[in-house]
Amino acid sequence: MTSSPVRPWGIGWGVLLTVLGIVGTWVMWRFFVTTAEGQALDHNALVGSEIGRGRLWQFAEPLLDVVSIPFIVLVLGAAAVIAVIRRRWVLAIQVAMIVGGANVTTQALKYLVLDRPTLIDDVEYTSNSLPSGHTTVIASVAFALMLLVPPAIRPLTAFVAAGIALGGGVATMIGGWHPPSDVVAAVLVVLTWVGLATIVTAVLPPERGADEVAAGVGSTISAAVLIILGVASAAAAAASLGRTESAIDEGPDELTSRTDLAVAYGGGVIGVAAVVAISVALLLIAHGAASRPRTGAPRHARQWAQLEPPEG
Repeated sequence: MTSSPVRPWGIGWGVLLTVLGIVGTWVMWRFFVTTAEGQALDHNALVGSEIGRGRLWQFAEPLLDVVSIPFIVLVLGAAAVIAVIRRRWVLAIQVAMIVGGANVTTQALKYLVLDRPTLIDDVEYTSNSLPSGHTTVIASVAFALMLLVPPAIRPLTAFVAAGIALGGGVATMIGGWHPPSDVVAAVLVVLTWVGLATIVTAVLPPERGADEVAAGVGSTISAAVLIILGVASAAAAAASLGRTESAIDEGPDELTSRTDLAVAYGGGVIGVAAVVAISVALLLIAHGAASRPRTGAPRHARQWAQLEPPEG
């Protein structure tokens, strides 16, 4: 393990991700839960999820059945074992913060902090469902997976992690368990803890700095591709949201046209995809900034990092 100065860029990225996660989660709750307009948009996306449910649920249900407290414990235990084998103690801290912190936060927000008033006709909420607990578990494990793998394959693993997180979130929508805002909020809670873990990583001495540097180009390319996909998806989701809002303004809160419901549901799915893609891209960038030795580090420290054996 090298002894290197604190990486200020890593701290900066960590703070940015933490703020984005907190503010984004609050915006999801403030608009989609505490306003009639937001509730109507979410409700129609939830009703639209009934389209094709019978066939899609065959694939979604097995994924959601995996999610449980023992599953979280298993992931944390596996991370600890991998950390010991690879001599990556910082990695164990990161995974524990992301998986453990995100899931505790989601449960606290859902049951102790946030509420869901009834603001639209013919729909009565008995409890708050934001953020989605199942999505939080799946997304936090998927994001942690990116850190558990060796840096050399992290750029490709990012797409796998994005697919897992997206699949888990959409599965809860297919089952009618959660509207899109619950799923997006869950991903943003995970992003908050990714930011906090990044700050811790940037403060602690870097591990295997040379390997992180070697993986930097691939991570940058993957992050760029994910950001492009995320921005394009966000634009499509915004267009769908605008169309759904116009349809609601012209009629009742609950839409009846199959086309309108499909647009509302599809826009929600695309919106989740946008947030997942951009969040994974930010994780790649932030982790890279927090893990590499500072260019201003003492010369002997940089040389020692380069002499360390590669990760297996």
